[in-house]
Amino acid sequence: MPAVDGAETTGRTGLPVPAVDTSKPSIARVYDYWLGGKDHFAADRAEAERLLAIYPDLPRLARENRQFQARAISWLAAQGIRQFLDIGSGLPTARNTHEVAQDASPSCRVVYVDNDPVVMSHARALLMGSGVGAVQGDLGDPAAILADPDVLKLLDPGEPAAVILGMVLHFFDADTARKITAAFTSWLAPGSCLVISVGSGDDQTGGRLAREYAAGTLYNHTPEQITGFFAGLGMVSPGLVEARDWDPALPGAPAGSRAGRVLAGVGWKSSQRPGRDEGNG
Repeated sequence: MPAVDGAETTGRTGLPVPAVDTSKPSIARVYDYWLGGKDHFAADRAEAERLLAIYPDLPRLARENRQFQARAISWLAAQGIRQFLDIGSGLPTARNTHEVAQDASPSCRVVYVDNDPVVMSHARALLMGSGVGAVQGDLGDPAAILADPDVLKLLDPGEPAAVILGMVLHFFDADTARKITAAFTSWLAPGSCLVISVGSGDDQTGGRLAREYAAGTLYNHTPEQITGFFAGLGMVSPGLVEARDWDPALPGAPAGSRAGRVLAGVGWKSSQRPGRDEGNG
């Protein structure tokens, strides 16, 4: 995607993408850079490299998060979940949600949601297919997302589903993040799951990254705060752990003590939960 400012341009799909201000870094494009993608501009690369000077492990954490999401989606599909709502999905990359889910069962249906028009342009060009949709929406307004006709066209709120909030809740303060997850928890049918991953760290690293981050407002949530995002849900074993350690087949592990890390977990809404639990609400 060439760096054209203030005008509609052409992405790597060959299709037009909305006009963007390429002089400012984008959350999605900074993350894409860390994952080794190609959809970023000079401002995004400069911001990504500036943050790498603070914590060089950021690309590894981004990969660990993607791997966690793939494991969680595959496991949920194996438990019979056939509906996935991936919010704040970011730019398409290898092994996207619908690819993982539909590998487990071609009947899986996936809706991607993001508030970035460039992300949506790429999603509609690259990710569309049978049982797959893309909707522009703001995570800060869950009610609007859940009422969107294009969401309801593919997802049945009366059936079990998985809502995926991967690396997005640290862009909201803790109180707002709890209200967001509570809205999705209320919407989910029994037998559903909420998949969450959140960047976290000590004050020297996680706190400094939050203060220095220029692509958006970033909050360094504690493990206790992140646990609160699962209020009203049970926790699938191994509970809230580092993303690299999440595996329902393994016993629980401490949430980790690295200076910077991604904490991840899956909450269930059902008395007949999938997998073992550690109880949380």
